Amino acid sequence: MSKPILSANNLTKSYSALKVLKGVDLEVNRKEILSIVGASGAGKSTLLHILGTLDVPEGGNLSIDDTIITDLSSQKLASFRNERLGFVFQFHNLLTEFSAVENVCLPGFIGGKPEKQVRARALELLKILGLGKRALHKPSELSGGEQQRVAVARSLINDPAIIFADEPSGNLDSKNAEELHKLFFKLRDDFDKTFVIVTHNPELAQMSDRKVEIADGVILSSS
Repeated sequence: MSKPILSANNLTKSYSALKVLKGVDLEVNRKEILSIVGASGAGKSTLLHILGTLDVPEGGNLSIDDTIITDLSSQKLASFRNERLGFVFQFHNLLTEFSAVENVCLPGFIGGKPEKQVRARALELLKILGLGKRALHKPSELSGGEQQRVAVARSLINDPAIIFADEPSGNLDSKNAEELHKLFFKLRDDFDKTFVIVTHNPELAQMSDRKVEIADGVILSSS
């Protein structure tokens, strides 16, 4: 069996006196779509933010793509996050004054990649996601489903090792949610991507390769 792309051991996190994570162990395999489920307040988003290096644990170890995250300086961590990780959030976080293609380009520009190369890849991704004719439209001119697909294209622009998604379909109607879920599987199959998804959506959780349930800061089950 191949080595996991992500390995977390005994992760802990508190906010003041509140212990949110109480020793979480988790492995994610390459090209796996893993869903994290649980009640509100169980620690799902906190865990996702730590796994995605957006927050730091108080204790424990985290390794992603053969890199020990807890050993990196803040500058090296920021570079690693930009180059190797992608993110899709419930609220797509698109910049309203920029066109779709400009929003998709941003992580590539931040990473210092050549503008022509980044823009060509952004246009290619938008075309793959069915938005080729919407590339110059601003977010206000796009539907909710289209905006979220722009956010997915943005998450792919630097060819990340893992894409982290926090309630990605939470703001979409059932039709667009289903299309987004199918899109994740297509991207996994076509581009060999790994997804870690926090979701309240039971259909997405059931579709996933594996589902882990978190409650009261610990993982209860994996199926």
